[in-house]
Amino acid sequence: MFRFHHLALAALIPAAALSFGLSATLAQTPSPAPAASASPSPAPSASPSPAASAAPVAAPSPAASTSPSPSTSPAASPATSPSPAASASPSPAPPPAAAATPAPVQTADPFGQETTLEPKKVVMVKGTANWDSAFDTLIDAFKALNTLLDKQGIKHAGNSMIVYTSTDDTGFTFLAEIPVEQDPKNLPKDMSVGKSPEGKALKFVHRGSYDNMDNTYEAITNHLDDKKLEAKDTFIEEYLTDPLKTAEDKLVINVFVPLK
Repeated sequence: MFRFHHLALAALIPAAALSFGLSATLAQTPSPAPAASASPSPAPSASPSPAASAAPVAAPSPAASTSPSPSTSPAASPATSPSPAASASPSPAPPPAAAATPAPVQTADPFGQETTLEPKKVVMVKGTANWDSAFDTLIDAFKALNTLLDKQGIKHAGNSMIVYTSTDDTGFTFLAEIPVEQDPKNLPKDMSVGKSPEGKALKFVHRGSYDNMDNTYEAITNHLDDKKLEAKDTFIEEYLTDPLKTAEDKLVINVFVPLK
């Protein structure tokens, strides 16, 4: 295989308040018992003399007034004790909502993914480039192809591609290709209509400038060595972002390495 260019993350309800309310209620219950015993004692004296009947009438009234007051006061205290228990129960509720937030997972770009390239009809132009001015040369080739297609009203049928046919220490030869559905007419001598590469290949993704592709190709070379895979003497760059309209440091490029 030829040399690649540019070396390269409970709250519990307190029962004490309820038990205290019950004990207070039981403690207050015996107090009406003397009132009940006081009512039968005036009962025999009530028949001979009407004066005695008036005396017991006043006696039950304080007993009746005291019985509701203790009964209501303990009843109020247990009634208020459940309210903090109800307010304490919503406190465990937020954790499930917080646990649901990290649901989205960000996936990494494919690196060394096996794929099969399907041939496409393309209009292409041949060229040569030095490494120092490589990207400018590729841009000029894409501009020439786009000018031809625009003049003839032919739309792109896919992403622009560069097919590297050979490389050395000083530069490389290439084919700039744009997929089309119809054949252009009156092609210049350096342009032609053909088919894009096909067959089994490994897919890698590069993000960033063309100059930083050295790191991507170095990683590709290491991947092939680790997997003991043999590549053909060519490789393909598919520009997912339009190289004529996208800032160079924002490029997204699929790199395909055909296998033997």
